[in-house]
Amino acid sequence: MLNIALFGPPGAGKGTQASRLVERYGLYYISSGDLLREEIREGTEIGRAVKDVIEKGGLASDEQIVKLLEKTIRKIRMQTRARGFLFDGFPRTFVQAYILEGLLLKMHTSLMNLFSIEVPPEVCVQRLLSRANIEDRADDRRDVIDVRLREYRDKTEPVLGFYQEKGILIPIDGKVAPDAVFDQITKAVDQSLRQVHLNVVVLGAPGSGRSTQAKELAERYNLHYISTTELLAEAAKRPGPQGEQIAQMMEQGALVPDEIVIREIEGYIRTHPGKNGMIFKGFPRTLVQAYILDGLLRKIGQRVSCILNLHVPTLELFRRLSLRGISDHGQQYDQSTDTIVRRIEDHERYACEIINYYEKARGLHTIDGTGTREDVYERMAAQVEEAFRQAR
Repeated sequence: MLNIALFGPPGAGKGTQASRLVERYGLYYISSGDLLREEIREGTEIGRAVKDVIEKGGLASDEQIVKLLEKTIRKIRMQTRARGFLFDGFPRTFVQAYILEGLLLKMHTSLMNLFSIEVPPEVCVQRLLSRANIEDRADDRRDVIDVRLREYRDKTEPVLGFYQEKGILIPIDGKVAPDAVFDQITKAVDQSLRQVHLNVVVLGAPGSGRSTQAKELAERYNLHYISTTELLAEAAKRPGPQGEQIAQMMEQGALVPDEIVIREIEGYIRTHPGKNGMIFKGFPRTLVQAYILDGLLRKIGQRVSCILNLHVPTLELFRRLSLRGISDHGQQYDQSTDTIVRRIEDHERYACEIINYYEKARGLHTIDGTGTREDVYERMAAQVEEAFRQAR
């Protein structure tokens, strides 16, 4: 996920920049100030508890902020598919910086950049007083402005050291025009995104749930989903002897020759640039293909970053494939007991060599593929997020 935070004193222009960043990168905007004001308007328990403090320029307690953010993030994850979050006005204290780390860790993600929009106090005062003539906000009176600026200086500025140590703090000149501020931020975000490139391999026997989980991970982390099964299915539709050969082999559940698979994968990579990397499902299936994939990625200056091996007991695999064969989503090769057995046996024949190769080369994570789809997904997402953290 792409998670960034905007930092700066009251009047720095965080709200203006946030709206543009949300639109550009497909993020969900979380402003602790806006959330608190909404709670106050709705008269909720949190709203009643913070009303007087907020209107005097003070800060809500950490406990209140945590409850509000957890409630908001849970709602967002259930209702939207945002690419990430943009935090405005949080964290405001050193303690809240640790709180945000914990909240994001719980979601198997992390903060990529924190932008500190730097504006002198006198400019902030001038901007806020001008805003007071347009908007009717109780916290834009001069006495409240002074309190807010003092709170920022005393409690919020020390947070910068926390993120400076993490290496994700980026100072932004906030005195210039809004367009120039936006340009500074987007250049930094784009550069960070270019530096974070992940290639994930999802291993597992037929019926382990590789396709379902790989597609979900690809969407969440902005990765190209590359399924050799789907690539070859498209190739099988092409007229000519090779298309007929591929179709026949797939119908029988047999492995398609490597030279054909290589051409299909190379063609896809060449014609699908962009995104944060690739997630491979169904490839490699053999030790030879593991070497081939390394060679393919090395040609474009990349490598395999994360290997996830979905483990499901053999009897459960057979049960899943048999049920799928009689469903509306079943493939032709799921409708024959002999073919199902052959596919599982083929996987077991080659799986040990591939797993041993990746364990020796760069480490491999075996994921329990049993349980609900959501449970399996969270196990896999945790490992992908850790790989992103290491890549950053």
